[in-house]
Amino acid sequence: MAAALLTAATVATGVPSAAAAAPAPAPCAAPNMVKETLPNGTTWQMCWRMHDKAGLILDKVFISGKRDPQPVQVLESIRLAQLNVPYDSGDTEYNDLTSFGFGGWSLQTLTGDDCKGGSARVGSDGSEDPERRKVLCVSAEQAGLAYRSADDDPVLSKAGQDLVLRAISKVGWYEYVTEYRFHDDGQISARLGATGDLAPGEYLNADRGWPIGKGARDFAAMHYHSAFWRVDFNIGGKGGEQVEQFDTKLDGQGGATAKLKTTRTAIAKEGTFNKVNQRWWRVVSPKSKNEDGHKRSYELATGADDRYEGHPETKPDVTFTEKNLCEKWASDNAQDPECPAGNRTIIDFAKDKATLTDPVMWVRVGFHHVPRDEDQSPMPLHWQGFDLLPRDFTAQNRLTPDSRAGVNGQAPEPTDPAEEPSTPASGGVTVPPVTPPASPSSPSPSVPSSPSASSNLR
Repeated sequence: MAAALLTAATVATGVPSAAAAAPAPAPCAAPNMVKETLPNGTTWQMCWRMHDKAGLILDKVFISGKRDPQPVQVLESIRLAQLNVPYDSGDTEYNDLTSFGFGGWSLQTLTGDDCKGGSARVGSDGSEDPERRKVLCVSAEQAGLAYRSADDDPVLSKAGQDLVLRAISKVGWYEYVTEYRFHDDGQISARLGATGDLAPGEYLNADRGWPIGKGARDFAAMHYHSAFWRVDFNIGGKGGEQVEQFDTKLDGQGGATAKLKTTRTAIAKEGTFNKVNQRWWRVVSPKSKNEDGHKRSYELATGADDRYEGHPETKPDVTFTEKNLCEKWASDNAQDPECPAGNRTIIDFAKDKATLTDPVMWVRVGFHHVPRDEDQSPMPLHWQGFDLLPRDFTAQNRLTPDSRAGVNGQAPEPTDPAEEPSTPASGGVTVPPVTPPASPSSPSPSVPSSPSASSNLR
């Protein structure tokens, strides 16, 4: 690559004595670590760094809480993996990350209200000749009502808080906000915001633009923003995650309404996947379990999305591939001389259907920008992104109040001691069985990573 990521230094801990083992080394040097305890007791810890192309990268993400003080790892890394911007005219297209980059000279020094109420962290801007500047905003922000229950006196009602990390990059007339929100209930939200100004040279006709300004004379060009993220889980620090897809369909008629059946399908090989009604995915650890003995996992929750149909790689909603350090960008993949020349997009990454033993998740979220008068000027932020929801990571909600600490599973209904207990009715919620994957064929061997390919861009 033109510029490899700076390696995060580790803090030495010394040689352990016979009396006591030394603590585990910190995953990164203090200036590159964020460790914050939110008011509700949840602590998030992670390392951050800037790359000249990817911009903000987060590594070694851990979580702990008031009932589980031992930190548990969630992510190995998360970062943007491409921003494809084709214009509706068909005459203009950009790949903002690989062509320009979100780090280096594109990365903005925080000023004014960029980090109002937060802490502006100083760090390297990730360029080939790095400068240390205020480039990362870290803040704790109110998240609104987290829960409410009127079954107790007094009513249980609690507001939530988020740990928010954001950086700002300027590419052309647009200014992009890379943002990650770490909620106190364990949810992670990845978002990309766009502001700045409409490009003054991108005006078309009424078919492919929208009239702004006086009358119907100036038609600002419509265009797409297809953002990709690369998510590498390491749940519980155990590795070896598995991928599962869930589909819910009609299954006959019950006494009152339709029956529904949810089927779980193991995704054992690389592939590209799309949303349909009542479909979702999770990445689950077979080795790390919560206090109830359930496998810890994170569920992908996708929201608003405009799918760009002009390229094969912008059609899938999510792609799962075997981890390969030659696979850096969702499109316009860097042509490292030691990496396969044909590995240009996520479609190429997944085509050999290699068995998933260390899966990487590529998430695409699209936004079709149809300009409006209100985009002048500066343009109000518009957002695109997705959520990662903890599923069975803990036995209870991390925010469960002490008065509800004993609520775990179905509570027995009160019975008259004089009556014989009745047989419980069937129909309780059960975990659907796993649909086994198809018999594996002989997959093409994964490309071995080489020293030049194994940069810290992961």
